[in-house]
Amino acid sequence: MSDPAARSVEIEVTFDADADAALPDLANLPGVASVSAGEPRSLDARYFDTSDALLARAGIALRRRTGGPDAGWHIKGPLIDGARVELHWPLGESETAVPPAALVELRALTGADLPDDALEPLARIRNERVAYLLRDAAGGVVAEFADDRVDATDERAGVERSWREWELELGPAAPADHAALFAAATEAVHAVGGRPASSASKLARTLGA
Repeated sequence: MSDPAARSVEIEVTFDADADAALPDLANLPGVASVSAGEPRSLDARYFDTSDALLARAGIALRRRTGGPDAGWHIKGPLIDGARVELHWPLGESETAVPPAALVELRALTGADLPDDALEPLARIRNERVAYLLRDAAGGVVAEFADDRVDATDERAGVERSWREWELELGPAAPADHAALFAAATEAVHAVGGRPASSASKLARTLGA
């Protein structure tokens, strides 16, 4: 029997930032009582797809990422109503052999008879991240703010790109109606020169989309 995947729902807002930009003031966002010290994380993600971009055409990303609390293999589903479902499996020993359970999920998601060896390297994204936890008065995590400095390579085109971006991802204690939180975060980011992200995801930006 295939190992079950850990499942999470990702809801976030992303911004571009200049290399020398000061961090936004997050302490006064709605529902936020404290902001943790920054936690450095060195992340290294390798993305895979078929030669004809089957996963990309379905709005799906497959990666193996080391570093950080969620290191492992991930399938990120398409963006639906502002949220993505993410499935997660442990790293395992191989850097390139996709876990059998992940292949089963990919076949179900794409409706394709995907051979075991159909997935090839697509991109590598290395990211020096500093993560900050935004907590409410009871200590619950309202959101995580990530300050990312990214070095990425389009493995097939041989193109390298670097940029800085900020992500605010909702946590377990986030309000059900998060519009006010995202609006206040956007205002704080704009106040220090941040701007809406130029691409839908790190992978899209790596590939020039």
